[in-house]
Amino acid sequence: MAETRVHLSKTEPAAYKALAAFSSTVSQICADNGIEDRVKELLMLHTSQINGCAFCVRIHVEAAIAAGVTPDEIGQIPVWRESGVFSERECAALELAEAFAYIHNGGIPDAVYNRVGSVFTEKEYAALSWAAVSINAFNRVAIAGRYPVPVKS
Repeated sequence: MAETRVHLSKTEPAAYKALAAFSSTVSQICADNGIEDRVKELLMLHTSQINGCAFCVRIHVEAAIAAGVTPDEIGQIPVWRESGVFSERECAALELAEAFAYIHNGGIPDAVYNRVGSVFTEKEYAALSWAAVSINAFNRVAIAGRYPVPVKS
């Protein structure tokens, strides 16, 4: 993956700045509607894992830890259904992350919509949905440009 690709944020910074502003608005919507940072970061991290975006995984591992997610819990994300370490709200956010990452497979299934909707209010559901839209967009920008992930020392 050493090949250099067009770096969209550098080549067309106005579009990237608009996406960053959108992300800031989404974060504020999440905060205003009672979405805990921990719940939001689990959604962001799991979406980035599913999409295979190493650049965004790095960012959201650090943000998840800052939001109180433990290294053990981060390791449990891929097996969240079996692990039993996540709250009902966290499980609902992880399930919504999967539904949005795989939205091309028939949209948000009714069963997922109903399960997640039974855990979150309409405003919370909307806030998390916008968060999923935002991170999926960032994943695509970073993956398309093969954004490098610096080695941590």
